[in-house]
Amino acid sequence: MIRVLLVDDQPLIRSGFRALLDLEDDIEVVAEAADGSEGLERAREHLPDVALVDIRMPVVDGIEVTRRIAADPALTGVHVVILTNYGLDEHVFDALRAGAAGFLVKDVVPEDFLHAVRVAARGDALLAPSITRKLINRYVTQPPPTGTGAGLEELTGREREAVALVAQGLSNDEIADRMVISPLTAKTHVNRAMTKLRARDRAQLVVLAYESGLVTPRGS
Repeated sequence: MIRVLLVDDQPLIRSGFRALLDLEDDIEVVAEAADGSEGLERAREHLPDVALVDIRMPVVDGIEVTRRIAADPALTGVHVVILTNYGLDEHVFDALRAGAAGFLVKDVVPEDFLHAVRVAARGDALLAPSITRKLINRYVTQPPPTGTGAGLEELTGREREAVALVAQGLSNDEIADRMVISPLTAKTHVNRAMTKLRARDRAQLVVLAYESGLVTPRGS
């Protein structure tokens, strides 16, 4: 059973998502919260698998909620999915850097919404390759400050190659084709890199690849 926490200051949004999730046999909404502060309390109380968090809320916003959840060792198993009305805006990128597993636009179709919840609960990549490419395009036009590359020395050559391909928006199957390895081996390289770099998920891995300088945006 996938345990879900809904954090949104709009009751109608929460009710709509809850009604959709309650129809699924493998998903349970364990709590709701109307602001970020209450959301953090509910997360600590219920330890959900997935926290669906509105990016803009009173008291504590979604970015700060994400940052605090990511920093709390007791909440390691909580995967934050940011909810936004605005698609790929600057706040979404801040949320990804804070530790969000990915994001959903609130007008997402029900099938994609439910799929995203299940993917996030597994700890797999929530960002589809098409969304990852949009993320990359943003780095191309407005690259963030380059980091020190701490931790990259722990990666093997093949792991570095896999991370670079993730940062180009490739799926595990596409990485396998490019590296001439099996999809399982590709997934293993990606997962080991995530562990070594302490990335919570694939979205964080993309951010780290660019901020560390492992991958340089075109045109930068």
